[in-house]
Formats: sequence, C-alpha cells, structure tokens
Amino acid sequence: MYRKIYIVSLFLFLLTSCKKSDNAVTVNPKDSTAVVANSDDPLPSWNDGTLKSDILSYVKKVTTKGSADFIPIENRIATFDNDGTLWAEKPYVQELFAFYRVKKMVEANPDLAKKQPFKAVVEKDKAFFEKGGDKALIELVAATHTGMTEDQFEASAKEFFAGAKYPGKNVSLKQIRYQPQLELLHYLRANGFKTFIVTGGTIELVRAIAADFYGIPKEQVVGTSFKYKFDDVANTIKREPALDQFNDKEGKPIGIQLHIGQRPVFACGNEGGAGDLAMLRYSQGSKYPSFQLIVNHNDSIREYNYQEKDNLSLNTAAKYKYHVISIKDDWKKVFADK
Repeated sequence: MYRKIYIVSLFLFLLTSCKKSDNAVTVNPKDSTAVVANSDDPLPSWNDGTLKSDILSYVKKVTTKGSADFIPIENRIATFDNDGTLWAEKPYVQELFAFYRVKKMVEANPDLAKKQPFKAVVEKDKAFFEKGGDKALIELVAATHTGMTEDQFEASAKEFFAGAKYPGKNVSLKQIRYQPQLELLHYLRANGFKTFIVTGGTIELVRAIAADFYGIPKEQVVGTSFKYKFDDVANTIKREPALDQFNDKEGKPIGIQLHIGQRPVFACGNEGGAGDLAMLRYSQGSKYPSFQLIVNHNDSIREYNYQEKDNLSLNTAAKYKYHVISIKDDWKKVFADK
C-alpha cells in the first residue's frame, strides 16, 4: 500500500488540487453486475480473446461435477487485492482518507496542527513526507485511523466515501471501481466461489465499503490491522496506534492463513509494486487446479500507464505462467458508471 514511488507525487497532487452460491449476497438491482450470472456472456466488459476464454474455461472445469478438475464448493476460495486490482490506486484512497481525517481532527482540536504528522499536512510540508518515506505515511495512517471506537471510525469512513471525489477524474469513489472486475467477482460467486479482498490497506477502511462496493461482506476482508484493546467500562473495542499485521507482500499469505485458513484457488493482484506476488505464489501451491491473474496498468488513455522499474511482477508472471490482464487490450470498459 505504502509504495515509495507514489509518496511525493501524491502529496504534491493533494496540496495543489484542493486538498447458484452459499455465500451469495444481496445485489443492488441497479448494479450492472446483477444481470451477468445468467447471461450468455457473464463478462461483457471483457474483450473476447484468450484471457477471457481461459477464465470461463477454468470456472467451468472446476465447477462441473464429474470433472477430474472439480473443486468442492468449500474449497472455492478467490482472493483479490484492492488497490490497483479492484479500483484505481493513483492516488491511494487510503491516503485520501488520511488527509480527510487530518482536516476533521484539526477542526475539532486546533492544537493538533502543532504536532506531527498533522503539522506537515496543514503546513503543506512535503519535505516531511519525502524524508520520512513509508514510516511517515504509516505514522499518518496510525494517527488518523486509531483512538476511536469501531462505530465512530465506520461513521467517519462512510461520510468520507459519500462525498469524496477522486483527484484528477472528479468522480465519486464508486466510479473508480473496475467494471470488468465487478463482473468477475459476481461470476465467481454465481459459480460457488467465496470471494475475499486481501489488501495492503487497513482492514477497517475496506470493511466499511466492501459490501456496498463489491458485494463482499466485511468478514471476508483481510487487510493491514492495528492492535486492538477492549475497554471493559465502555464495553467496546478501540484500536491503538501500533501495527499488528502489515498485510502486503509476504504478509498476504500470512493474513490469508490467519483469516481464511486455506489457500485460495483463484487469486488476482496487480503489477505496480510487487505487493501481490506472494499471494499469487501461495495460491499456485493449492492441491486443486488454480488460476492467477495480474492486472497490467498499460492504458494511459482510459486509466494509467505505469510499471515497476525492475518489471518484477510481469517477469514473475511469465516465469510461473500467471495470466496477465492488459487493461488496454482485455477490457472493453474500464470504470463502473456509478
């Protein structure tokens, strides 16, 4: 989540811009993914081609009883990264929320503006974040995401998501979701897969919107977490500003084991920071036929064009025969309408 390549550019941008299935969920009838399960084409926003055909063939063979590749329904686990995989990540929504929280917290307590990391945000001190790197951003997230009850945090998150616009595109945050991925999630669930989000973002922030944005209940979100403390007097749980599990890179298989207890047979991440490679590799170790996907951000017109300097994710995909999604070539449509 906190990839150094975006820290300075994000900060500058923000300062200069204005600062059927056992696990089926209720789907909003207005959501365009609601009609795909029984359609002749369950993935209408995917271009016809080898990748789309491979996805459909895989799902068919592992869900057909009597097939040598049949996977029992209780083992049909699918994991998806969030940032850059289910929605856009330039800039990270997690960081946008942190800046939003700074504004709200300083309004409530002006003295915070004299303390770091609030001071750096208020004074537009980009050098603080340049020098501090990942540590400074984690400090910012800890300061803005802890010290409150879960109900208070969820209310704040919902308020943010209700009104936030995505920088550079000026659309709601629902409109930075990838339409082809929404269809894929629904298609998998319609065929007995249980879908999980496995994110480097904080578990509580993604839980706040997972059901509404993706049809994934909050208990099926795995993410970075802070330490919890039970307040017996208030009979509530509060988060403390100390990391418990950093759910990125090698932390993702650990988070999967901790929260899910079994390997996914279907795993999807994205190229950009190599944060999902361990999850995909872990998935490939399943005793059942598995399927790995990596989103390649190569469409500068409709989304963005960026790659890792060392090309590690795409090289790893070639080595282990992961399937690569070319946004430019494989997706007819990139973003959801609403």
